[in-house]
Amino acid sequence: MKKFSAVLMVLVLAWCLGGSATADAGGTTLSAKKVRAAVQDYILDRTRDSGMEVRIKRIAIENDIVIPVGKVRYEFIAPRQWEGWGRTVLGLVIRVDDQLVKNMSIPVEVEALTDMVVALYPLPRGMVVEASDVSLQKRDLAEVSGKVSFNLDDVLGKRVRVPIRANMPVRGDYLEKVPLVKNGQMVTIVAENGGLRVTATGMARGSGAEGDLIMVQNMNSKKSVQARVIDAGSVAVNF
Repeated sequence: MKKFSAVLMVLVLAWCLGGSATADAGGTTLSAKKVRAAVQDYILDRTRDSGMEVRIKRIAIENDIVIPVGKVRYEFIAPRQWEGWGRTVLGLVIRVDDQLVKNMSIPVEVEALTDMVVALYPLPRGMVVEASDVSLQKRDLAEVSGKVSFNLDDVLGKRVRVPIRANMPVRGDYLEKVPLVKNGQMVTIVAENGGLRVTATGMARGSGAEGDLIMVQNMNSKKSVQARVIDAGSVAVNF
């Protein structure tokens, strides 16, 4: 296995039975249909736990192959970065009784359908995404790029940072959380420890959304502390 460290190799064992091959001058004709079936089994096994609806669109092998009679073994070699879908070229080594008889390259194309968030309308920069702007639709993961969103909760209420075209999957890195506190805003600093609660007036020295850490200046002590944004007017500090 060490010599295949740059690829993923899966062994699929198969016997050439009487009904699937024809004798040919001391050898056997291995049909293109049988080889395609082996490639299909390999792809489906590789993507079995992906949670996606996998459809094989193309396995480019047309010609039958003449091989010696014996026990046939297929060795599939896939590019390391190939996840099991999209377009790639698989390597196929065919052995008969452990002897190499054929080395092939087989172009394949695999579709992987999964639910992802899609923009129903153009989403301009600065707009806050609402439920009426997006929907979950099945799309081919192999045809999208970037960190697409698979859950509506991941996009609703967020602000568009990069314009998104209609009917396009929504990328998470095209969105940002809406700041609740803005730089220079007056806020209430809250410090709690058990049943003890202390508050003070402060000024935000940065902008932040819910859960973000920002610097806040205590207006009494004039000291700046790191605080976590709670809501539009409050931040919390450790106490």
